[in-house]
Amino acid sequence: QVQLMDSGGGLVQPGGSLRLSCAASGSGFLVLAMTWYRQAPGKQRELVATISRSGTTNYADSVKGRFTISRDNAKNTVYLQMNSLKPEDTAIYYCHAGISFGSATYIHWGQGTQVTVSS
Repeated sequence: QVQLMDSGGGLVQPGGSLRLSCAASGSGFLVLAMTWYRQAPGKQRELVATISRSGTTNYADSVKGRFTISRDNAKNTVYLQMNSLKPEDTAIYYCHAGISFGSATYIHWGQGTQVTVSS
């Protein structure tokens, strides 16, 4: 049984920073690519940033230069450092990971963490 626990959201003023974390708990698995998505009210869920197990990263154009995704494979944890936050970054942020158990791979989602950017 694997659980993804994401945390670190909160209320921040425009221009501020937040750091999200997502940890995979359990044993006997390998965490493959890890991704942050977000969903704003009334909008579809969108990809924010992704990182492969080897550390290759990709970002949505809207966050390039402001957000940084990183991971610690020893802790099965992914981070999202968010700087220069804008009101349009307000959303629920979800962690997503490919979890491998031998030859089978499953997709897991975190429960989401609210990020609100407002003065």
